[in-house]
Amino acid sequence: MKQYIDRETYLRQLVDRMDNGEVKIITGPRRSGKSWLLNRIFKDYLLGHGVPEENIIIVSFDMDDEEENGDLTDRQTLKSYLYSRIADSSTHYYIILDEVQEVDGFEKIVNALNAKDNVDVYITGSNSHFLSSDIKTIFRGRGDEVKVWPFSFREFCTGRTESVSELWKEYYTYGGMPGLLRQHTPEQKVAYLQRLWNKTYLDDVVERHNVKNRDALSALADALCSSVGSLTNPNRVSNVIRNIQNIKIDPETIANYIGYLEEAFLFEGAKRYNIKGNKYFESIKKYYSVDVGLRNAKLNFRQQEITHIMENVIYNELRIRGFAVDVGVVEAREMRNGKSEYIQYEIDFIASNGVDKYYIQSAFSMDGEEKRQQEIRSLLKVDDSFCKIVITGNDIAEYTDAKGIRFMGLFQFLLSGL
Repeated sequence: MKQYIDRETYLRQLVDRMDNGEVKIITGPRRSGKSWLLNRIFKDYLLGHGVPEENIIIVSFDMDDEEENGDLTDRQTLKSYLYSRIADSSTHYYIILDEVQEVDGFEKIVNALNAKDNVDVYITGSNSHFLSSDIKTIFRGRGDEVKVWPFSFREFCTGRTESVSELWKEYYTYGGMPGLLRQHTPEQKVAYLQRLWNKTYLDDVVERHNVKNRDALSALADALCSSVGSLTNPNRVSNVIRNIQNIKIDPETIANYIGYLEEAFLFEGAKRYNIKGNKYFESIKKYYSVDVGLRNAKLNFRQQEITHIMENVIYNELRIRGFAVDVGVVEAREMRNGKSEYIQYEIDFIASNGVDKYYIQSAFSMDGEEKRQQEIRSLLKVDDSFCKIVITGNDIAEYTDAKGIRFMGLFQFLLSGL
């Protein structure tokens, strides 16, 4: 009997991609559940659908058995091992290579395996430098990426009996890293999350990119965690770090370090998009943490601004559901102090998936008509027909007002969808 949370969203994506002739590339931050997804959940699916266990070949490069198979991080040793396992050309095999970036020149083996008609290849990696930006080059245009996030709130609630409000408090404090399931006290959860930052994420980025100034990198992560939901750029971050932490780091280095943290899947930047002008503001973004628990831990749980945390959770949920997400701005000419001026109105998110598009405002509290009008003002400035939504932290029944704007509670959004 299975004793784990079925990550149905990701399993469905893997099943939809089975035997499609492309390398399935499962990416995401370390400890987000990539290995478990392939080595247990997907393997169980294959076994349950009649695939013999000997036809499922799994190599985990963090824990390969050197005594039995040699050092499988050596490319030639790995090639010999895998080809010995798939010698029967009349049999179909599924090969799973976990944290494959540990193998120098891995792409040559992967491309050769993928060229075989009887082999379906799945790989995981925790760095997007070669698994995202360079997929088309490395995998000859035959790479298909699936990004894995920490638990969504709906996954987090699976099998739990507490009230939704109690679960929400735990989730917005500690987040959804799967390893938290083995931590039973608040002290253990805090220690686990801070250990991930200090001994896994920062160490990995420093080593991978040969970062000389670890303190500056850590200060940058603090600054991004403190400013989730706020527009920023490398110049502003440089000034914040200098003024608050007395660490001097130039904007160019800041930009490089932000890139490193994004490549490690710790943050994502949402571009600012001018809706009526149909163009991006290239110099400024909002950055969101891949997990609010990690965000809180990096700040030693000092800054628990629920409005920003809620916005971060909504952003992550939209990304988990496959939406591309931008930050919206709509300009309107209005009279101010007797003069006609262009006024910019912010829309928290523009979420689109190629078929549907939504304009979304995050409003933790919406008590009274004045607050409601404030939240919908920017949405009313958009004159197209796409759905406009306000997600509020208040526990409300969904409704649509006379102007066509939908209002829904946070829990409904997180547990049911748009």
